[in-house]
Parts: sequence; C-alpha cells; structure tokens
Amino acid sequence: MPPAGPPERRSPTWPSAAAHVVGVMGEPVGHSLSPLLHNAAFDALGLDWVSVGFPVPAGAVPAAFAGIRALGIVGLSVTMPHKEDAAAAVDTLTPVATRLGAVNCVVREDGMLVGDSTDGAGFVASLHRGPGFDPAGARCVVVGAGGAARAVVLALADAGAESVVVVNRSPARAAAAAVLAGAAGSVGDPEAVRHADLVVQATPVGMARGSATDDMVPFDPDLLRPGQVVADLVVHPLETPLLRAAAQRGATPLPGLGMLVHQAALALERWTGRAAPVEAMWRAVQGHLADRERSG
Repeated sequence: MPPAGPPERRSPTWPSAAAHVVGVMGEPVGHSLSPLLHNAAFDALGLDWVSVGFPVPAGAVPAAFAGIRALGIVGLSVTMPHKEDAAAAVDTLTPVATRLGAVNCVVREDGMLVGDSTDGAGFVASLHRGPGFDPAGARCVVVGAGGAARAVVLALADAGAESVVVVNRSPARAAAAAVLAGAAGSVGDPEAVRHADLVVQATPVGMARGSATDDMVPFDPDLLRPGQVVADLVVHPLETPLLRAAAQRGATPLPGLGMLVHQAALALERWTGRAAPVEAMWRAVQGHLADRERSG
C-alpha cells in the first residue's frame, strides 16, 4: 500500500502537526506576497508545508534566529530591513551572499543556518521569462546602489554582461556597487541610460501610488528609446511611472513582480530540493492581484 500523501490542503486538516514551516521575516511583513507564492507552490507539489509571515523588528534578528533554531523552521525569506543583519547571524554564507554581504534566503542544512541570496538570479530569470532578454554581451545600467541594486549588478556581471554602469546620487555607494561587477563595472551618470540595452531601476522612486512621487522617474525619460528593456524593481504599483514612460517611448517594460516570483521560486528549491512550479506561482499571484484590483 503506498504511503499516505499530505493532508487535504484546507482547514482543519492542513497544515498537519508534522508540516514543515517556512516563512518570510521582515518589518513590516503583513503586505508580503511571499507566503502566497510559497503556499501556491506547495499546493502544486502536494507537500505538507506551510509558509507564514514573521514580523521582526529592527535589531531583533539574532533573537529571531534563536527561535528558528529552537522551533525547527526549515527556511526563511528575508526582506527589509534585515538582509545585512541576517548575513551576520547565520552560521555560513554561500559565495554569492558573501560577496553581497546580504541574505534574502536562509536554509537549514544539517542543523546549520545557511544564508544565500536569490535576488540577482531571480532577476535574471525574470528577464528570460518576460522579454526573453539575455544579459550576455549586453550594455546594462543599474540606477541605485542599495541591496537590490547590488544583487542585480553582481548577477548581470556573472551572466556575462558587457558592461554594468551604476548610476547613483552617492558616488561612493555607486563605486561600491560597481566593483561587484569586476572589469565590467563602472560608475556613470544618467546619460548612460541612452546607450543601454537594459536599464534597471532599483530605487524606491515611483513606489507610492497617488503621492507626490506618482509622476516621478529617477532620470529624464527622454533618455529611453525603442529596443531597450526597462526593468523597475518596485512591486507596488505594478505599473510605475517609469514603466509607463518606457512603454510610451517604445521600450519594453518589465515590472518588479518577475524578480519577486523568481527569487521566491529559487528559495523554495533550496528548501525542498524540488523544482519550483513557477507557472503555478505566477497564476496564484496574478489572480491575487487581479482580485485586489477588482475590490479596489
């Protein structure tokens, strides 16, 4: 007789007392789409796993990790403002996380907490799935020098980009990000956008719909041109002012949702050892966002 599968995925039979628990840690975290993405994948895979949100205030990462160890939680996604603190609190880091000094994915392996970063690889995967863009040999510009920007700079260089120009208001922060790209990296000004094949907006500009930032983009949109791919890492709203400007000028817009989905898929593969059902994850999040749009 074959072994029983996971319980039916509805309350009160799921999750079971034997379920594997993962989650997302951040502050705030109530808005996070990560549990939705993870649980959709567990549904598709038929796994008795569950993902939840863990609100953790700034400075409390060591205490939170002690709880993870004690409770046997098998994996975490890590979001703002904890990525650097998480890198300091895990037992060991992957080579990518070591180079970035930041962690967005924690995996329990043989009782140890391993810190990884799937952000950059998730972004490159979103380029392939969305516009079908291959960074190899491409001229790239990354606007911003924070954690997400740094992950993208490193991933684009590792994917074989011809050049990765970092544009940021702070030249020192730009230089620190550009060095991650090695010989391909450099610091530039917004004029570099005009000559790029790929433009990545990795700042919070355009995040707040209906506020004073609603009509703002981080550089002159007339620098954009047809044939470019323009990615914005902002997730809320899906269509940012920059992406609207890019479409109006004949460029291909790429919303930040793709990076979110694909970095979550890569984290899930680290936790479960199974190939992530990426299309099921996309259907779940697109359905959720459509429902939210309809409800106002």
